[in-house]
Amino acid sequence: MAAIKRFFQKRKLNVTFKRAGDGHRLSEESRPTPRTVTREPVQSVPRQETSREAQKAAEAALLRTQGQNTRKSAAVSQRAKMKQEMEAELRQQEQTIAAGEAARAGPAKVELDSAPVLSHILYTCPDIGPAVLPKNEIYNYIEEFLLKQIGEEPEMTSALMIHTLNKDKEKVGICIETLVKILGNIIANPGEEKYRKIRLTTKAFTEKIDPLKGSNEFLQAAGFHIVSQLVNGTEENFYVMDEVIAQDSERLTGLKEVLLAAEPIKPQLDRDLKVYHPSQQASKFDIPNEFYNVNPEEIKKEHQRRQEAVEKLGMLRTKAMRERDELRELRKYRFTLIRVRMTDGMLLQGTFKAQEKVSALFSFVRENLATDWIPFQLLSVGQKLDEDNTFAEAGLVPAVVVTFTLDQTLVADLKAQQGAGAGSAILKPEIMTLVATL
Repeated sequence: MAAIKRFFQKRKLNVTFKRAGDGHRLSEESRPTPRTVTREPVQSVPRQETSREAQKAAEAALLRTQGQNTRKSAAVSQRAKMKQEMEAELRQQEQTIAAGEAARAGPAKVELDSAPVLSHILYTCPDIGPAVLPKNEIYNYIEEFLLKQIGEEPEMTSALMIHTLNKDKEKVGICIETLVKILGNIIANPGEEKYRKIRLTTKAFTEKIDPLKGSNEFLQAAGFHIVSQLVNGTEENFYVMDEVIAQDSERLTGLKEVLLAAEPIKPQLDRDLKVYHPSQQASKFDIPNEFYNVNPEEIKKEHQRRQEAVEKLGMLRTKAMRERDELRELRKYRFTLIRVRMTDGMLLQGTFKAQEKVSALFSFVRENLATDWIPFQLLSVGQKLDEDNTFAEAGLVPAVVVTFTLDQTLVADLKAQQGAGAGSAILKPEIMTLVATL
């Protein structure tokens, strides 16, 4: 133990020398004479035992130092790995920012004979007509259709109006629940006038029924009509149902079922099908702002936050934090523009929702093939696309070119069976009439 004590005494002395500062010699007279340490003679055997103890202590200290170095090395590796991940995220953010700024700047100039750029997300509603319109216009189109139908089928149409023309689903549910309760009371008590009257100034009517489109039309279709009555000397309006109409419980029960079973008329995203000649511009896209859930300014803020994290390298992201970032990334886009390069170089283009399954792309391609039963694959960066992933999960947002491939053995067999001309036409003839120059 004496050797260990001398070791620490010597170490302390060295520290004292280091703290003395620069510009002084230890031999100068103004410097106090350093304290010397005298070594007492020891016997040879105890000296050997003490040396073994000192050696063990040194070995232990060396192991501790190596352990610290290993931990330091692991920490450095972890920091380097984290830096690489964050730099990769920064590169992706920069690409997103560039796309967002391009979208905000508007579509690029095109030659007069080239195809028009994508300017709007279009919707259609095949159940009511062939119109293909932007989102705000398609909802106006649906409302106009329902108003035209109200005279022919008032009960069903008014129920559809309540479900379709009101955006707040919670308020729609409250309205339907209130109307069903009114009809239920009449069915149970057709002879009692109080159940066949609705005062238009009550809170229940002004808050739960009247504000919703289609609700007044439904009440009138059910058999209510507005009458004025004196209440405490003041004239007020009421919806009133005649007792004769109230006695038809079967009809009123059917109205309840119609109201509960009706579903909203929803517009569908139009694929906005386009076909282009082979072009070196296939990878250049003009993306409208509608494609993004966030605007370019928000993307820039996210980019700045990531850059600060890389510079500081002080925020070690947990698994939960990474998952939140991944989820935020998946929700960044609303739509995606896909171009499919066919085997003959033609480009088939369609628009999809970012959260749709990739299987929708396979269906889109198949329905436009001249031979729709033939097996095919779609590749992105040389990798086969998984139909079960969403476009966002597969990284196919906000725009991408994928490659259409066929089994060449199968193509050869078809040609052998049907002649040399078999399989030469990839897309349907009516689709080829739409071809344009990109």
